[in-house]
Amino acid sequence: MSETNGNLIQIQSGNLNVDQAVRNRYSGAAQEREAALCCPVNYDQQYLDKVPEEIIERDYGCGDPSKYVSAGETVLDLGSGGGKICYISAQIVGEAGHVIGVDCNLEMLGLARKYQAEMAEKLGYDVVSFRRGKIEDLKLDLDLLEERLQSKPVSSSSDWLETQELIESLRKEHPLVVENSVDVVVSNCVLNLVSKEKRRELFEEIFRVLKPGGRAVISDITSDVDVPLELQNDATLWSGCISGAFREDEFLQVFEEAGFYGCEILERQSAPWMTVQGIEFRSMTVCAYKPEIESGLDPSETVIYKGPWKEVVDDNGNRLIRGQRTTISENALDRYTKAPYEGDLISVDPSDLQSKNSDNACCSSGGSCC
Repeated sequence: MSETNGNLIQIQSGNLNVDQAVRNRYSGAAQEREAALCCPVNYDQQYLDKVPEEIIERDYGCGDPSKYVSAGETVLDLGSGGGKICYISAQIVGEAGHVIGVDCNLEMLGLARKYQAEMAEKLGYDVVSFRRGKIEDLKLDLDLLEERLQSKPVSSSSDWLETQELIESLRKEHPLVVENSVDVVVSNCVLNLVSKEKRRELFEEIFRVLKPGGRAVISDITSDVDVPLELQNDATLWSGCISGAFREDEFLQVFEEAGFYGCEILERQSAPWMTVQGIEFRSMTVCAYKPEIESGLDPSETVIYKGPWKEVVDDNGNRLIRGQRTTISENALDRYTKAPYEGDLISVDPSDLQSKNSDNACCSSGGSCC
């Protein structure tokens, strides 16, 4: 038995079907509020006032990534559930923006879609859409697949083979979310619900759909040490955002491995949300950026790192020493002028360098230095 905030949970054994465990629990949570799924979060009340109470009651999360969304952006919410983050984001992005919610749970999607017309009327514009799909496979539109299967059900092995071909065709010709189309991907306590075997595909999909220069802002549960196998095989703990938690020091690393840069912790819960068998589980919100299209890779620009650290190393291996000039590529300089680096460096005017080089040439030839 394990202690969790005073409650006793029976540890199950054997192989766990993560998808089924998550689907079953959240289908019920869409019908009736389950407090154990909710980590206390303070949302901006001005946005909550416009969100239907039923959605607020049936929403489960551990952070507020919508705080990092900007006006006019296209936002993708992974595991959008009842739609709260989507409807908050819609108020921030405004009429010029767009918000897409993706979830595979029919009950949760039903709750979110139930209030679309009402929210559009409240806001005075309609920028929110909800799509059915798995967040580790953002190419497959499950509603579209369902529609096709209703007209031609699978009743034989030949039908099954044709269905596999149909699925691949839908992924290529009618992707749920097209590549390079989203400014910011957000998610609120959902990535940990994806089985470990599918997480590589999950982060590859986040990378794929983001525009070059786009970012992922993810709130999720992390652990201070690895979660042991016995806890990973517990359906209640996994669907409760515990057993699938990312180890804290590896959370940003998975983004880096997927090709992101500028990975940083935006928020970290100080006190643990839960402690199970001595393992601390807490909420973290992180941000990571998709690189822009690479160009101007030759060292041609000079910068000075302002500090306060004595030296830093960027994601490309450039070593920047406080107060010293460093030659970097044009691409790197462009990256440093934007979040999260903006303001850290001083760009040296090329004319200053040309003047300095001219002075050095004068001195080396035996003339007097100006």
